[in-house]
Amino acid sequence: MANAQATDKYPGELKDVPGWFPPLDQVLFTWFLDQQEKKGMRGDLLELGAYLGKSAILLGHHLRDGEKFTVCDLFEGDAPDGPNQAETTKSYSSLTQQAFERNYLSFHDTLPTVIQAPSSVISKEVDPGTCRFVHIDASHLYEHVRDDIAAARELLLPDGIVVLDDFRSEHTPGVSVATWEAVLNRGLRPVCLSTQKLYGTWGDPEPLQEELLAMIRERTDVGLSVQEAAGHRLIRTRAKGIQPPPFPRSRHYAEPAPRNPPASERRAAPAPARRRSLVRRIGADVLPPIVTRAVRRARASRR
Repeated sequence: MANAQATDKYPGELKDVPGWFPPLDQVLFTWFLDQQEKKGMRGDLLELGAYLGKSAILLGHHLRDGEKFTVCDLFEGDAPDGPNQAETTKSYSSLTQQAFERNYLSFHDTLPTVIQAPSSVISKEVDPGTCRFVHIDASHLYEHVRDDIAAARELLLPDGIVVLDDFRSEHTPGVSVATWEAVLNRGLRPVCLSTQKLYGTWGDPEPLQEELLAMIRERTDVGLSVQEAAGHRLIRTRAKGIQPPPFPRSRHYAEPAPRNPPASERRAAPAPARRRSLVRRIGADVLPPIVTRAVRRARASRR
């Protein structure tokens, strides 16, 4: 995950919030959350690692009355160990809780429950079996990701969804090892894969996979392949010019100013007919008769 530049400018749209949240994953997040709502599934939302709020803002849009949304991130706090501190200093030096909250409140009236701490504290802050959707995007170090996945299993409802970011990136091998270890040895069952994220459950993935396949096959902007590996059906998705789903603009959105065409594209307006007629009448009164007759003959010959 490359570093993204934070900004003090208020976002007008979700795309203006710095961070890593591709359109395909925005579509998949929205689809999974909508499916939960259609099926009447209730539960809390949790995000481990929020950066400047891009995915948290979308998650918060799906929060319903009586549900709780919790965000846990170090922000500018101290990491629990040397390797984690080095990772934070390298990739997230510009991250602050204030910047996250400013962005989130541009789209929502109230903040989620924000915990400024390592993700290892989350099991003490969220009750077991209460979450329907958990997004893990905190440390990339194997030991931390392994523990985050274990916490997600404890906190999720039986058919809840966990999303693991950077599970296949070149620079995050620790995430890959922890992810596939959970799949092979700890009961995690993949629902689908995007270029950046693995969507999984500790419940039965097959009914949700069938609904997902039906949705994707109706679209032309999502590439699809299905493979079998180690007893798991792997639905692989990729973007084919996909656009992010519609999302409400922030309270700071301003309509773009009308485009002012360059001088080379502007055309002088023709003189009004009445003005041209007046000029001709004045010319006829002022010019000598011989000149006036010559002008009229020349005009007549051009018609």
